[in-house]
Amino acid sequence: MARRIVIAPEQFPVQDPDGLDFRSELNERQYEAATWGAGAVLVVAGAGTGKTRTLVHRVAWLVGQGAPPEQIVLLTFTRRAAQQMLTRAASLLDGRCSRVRGGTFHAFCLTILKQYAPKLGYRDGFTVLDAQDAADVIDLLRGPIAARFKDKRFPKKRTIASVFSSVHNTGRSIDAVLESSYPHFLEFSDALDALFEQYTQYKKEQGLMDYDDLLILTLKLFQQDAALLREVAARCRYVLVDEYQDTNRAQALLVKALSSVHGNVMVVGDDAQSIYRFRGADMGNILRFPEEYAGASVIKLEHNYRSTQSILDLANDVLTRAKRRFDKHLFTERGKGDLPGLVPAPDDRFESRFVSQMILALREQGEPLHRMAVLFRSGHNSYDLEVELNRRNIPFVKYGGLKLAEAAHIKDVIAHLKVLENPRDVVAWNRVLQLMEGIGPKTAGRIIEWIQGDDQTRYSVEGAPFSKAYRASLSSLFGVLRSLHGSKVGLGQQLEAIMDYYAPILRRVYSEDYPKRETDLEHLAGVAARFSDRATFLDSLALDPIELTAVDVEEEEKDEPPLVLSTIHSAKGLEFTSVFVIQALDGVLPSSYSIGDEEAMDEELRLLYVAITRAEDRLFISYPMMQFRRYEGQYFTKPSRFLEGLPESVLEPCTLVEAPSNELDPVEPQQRLPGEGVRSGEGSFSGNAGLLGGGEEKDAGADASTDRVVREADDLPF
Repeated sequence: MARRIVIAPEQFPVQDPDGLDFRSELNERQYEAATWGAGAVLVVAGAGTGKTRTLVHRVAWLVGQGAPPEQIVLLTFTRRAAQQMLTRAASLLDGRCSRVRGGTFHAFCLTILKQYAPKLGYRDGFTVLDAQDAADVIDLLRGPIAARFKDKRFPKKRTIASVFSSVHNTGRSIDAVLESSYPHFLEFSDALDALFEQYTQYKKEQGLMDYDDLLILTLKLFQQDAALLREVAARCRYVLVDEYQDTNRAQALLVKALSSVHGNVMVVGDDAQSIYRFRGADMGNILRFPEEYAGASVIKLEHNYRSTQSILDLANDVLTRAKRRFDKHLFTERGKGDLPGLVPAPDDRFESRFVSQMILALREQGEPLHRMAVLFRSGHNSYDLEVELNRRNIPFVKYGGLKLAEAAHIKDVIAHLKVLENPRDVVAWNRVLQLMEGIGPKTAGRIIEWIQGDDQTRYSVEGAPFSKAYRASLSSLFGVLRSLHGSKVGLGQQLEAIMDYYAPILRRVYSEDYPKRETDLEHLAGVAARFSDRATFLDSLALDPIELTAVDVEEEEKDEPPLVLSTIHSAKGLEFTSVFVIQALDGVLPSSYSIGDEEAMDEELRLLYVAITRAEDRLFISYPMMQFRRYEGQYFTKPSRFLEGLPESVLEPCTLVEAPSNELDPVEPQQRLPGEGVRSGEGSFSGNAGLLGGGEEKDAGADASTDRVVREADDLPF
């Protein structure tokens, strides 16, 4: 048995890098985290407490103490977040910080798999499938199995893809996933088990990996090759992880693996902002961290720099209702500020009028539209408001839209690049071939079989069993591919050649709106220009999809930066001067699907906490007291159960009052901020007359007073 020699943990003198005064730039807890020596540490960073600032200084401090930048790993959930942190760290210290290995979990794993995938049975080179392409592969394999259940409703491809992803992200069996999320498909458990195995084998044979494979196969690589794990982990002297509360089971295992040699791991996160359970995120990872890492320390960041104390008091009160949590209390030095307002509205339209009118009034007082946000639980919750905003000509952008790489015409062009990169990519070939007139799924399948059986890089129709009906089209396609394959032509020229070939196809297939799609393709070309080669570009699109709506936002900003409409999930990490949380109804927030599930209800409560803590100065939570259902007519709603019992000292009840059209509040909006100096009965909400009957409708617009009318509690519909 080998003799054990114990080496004391590495100790650094708490000394700032030359020219930097961390103590003056950080508060006491931030400084403690940024200058932590060695070992495992959990930083519980409440909303708005300077988490990013702390991580940036941590990177700069480690590099300044002499840690090799290449041996520092910074893992985040978006590539942009890592780049921004490293850029800021470099501005604090020097260019050495830019050599830190920063990026997403998936990107980090991709670099490992690019080097070692052959150890898993993959031939040289593989393609990363996006979610839609992965579902298409599943659909290809699903057919024969589904045919055995002709008289039953077999799950569709996207449902199956979701089940398979959940298996990877949670470590549960297909049977367990079906039982918890799709009990109506439990009878197909054995069939889906078989399909899962086929899907796994098919990907390996065709040189394909889906998004989840990047994590799972890296873990598999580490499990089967201990020497390789030691080699990789030895190069990770310091592991830093952002947003640890959002990690899934596989990501938590990767953190443990990467820190297994040196044991220096700092994870930063906020259990109160864990809201991605539907993606497989496990809040238990952050709660269990102190027990899973021997000798781990916990540092809490509670000094908030974003919100007023009134907003934080509401957030603190809401958070005490969570069953599982770290105890923390957010505080600020910004002052008390206005109390958040609880605003019941007679119906959906009245709620939309209230929000729109307040936004216009705040805009007149000098608050830019883009510094205001309307948040909601689900995308459809804002439909009525969108109509009202359009009616008042208020520009807005809605977050959570289509990704660039998910648009059909973009996927068409990218499929051609994928074929060049990986001639075995059946999914890409299938898409490319079916763009041609006269070629359907069966014909495409026969052509693919011929291509796979022949020299895949020859791209010639000579001697091929092709019908004359589409021989000319194939010859044209093969000519383009032949000219680009193996050549030293840059990515920009490759894309230009493919887009020239694709132009007539675009006009034929998307005849109704091809001009707009051409603009999207120009945007794609602009994005591609930033990449040196095809493989890097394709990997980037798969790992960090670009928003298609970015083009539309630029158009809006020619007028003025637009108001933000966003689901709460999409707003996480953002902040706004004024925030409106709409449709705060029971069955919406919390979702009706969560009621009865303690963990799900806790997450819904955290969603409300996230929404509240996006606000800096002003917060309004509203809901309609009456709604309409197609088969039930009008019915009375119930406000969110999360709002019940909240004291008026943290959430001020408000009443909307319909002002006669000839008695608009004479107070000029710019003379008083919302809620400033208002007492019960002092002001009124001046809406459009006529909504509740009588009077001529008039758009009060920006002339409306933004004062709130405070009524007795028994006037509210609780």
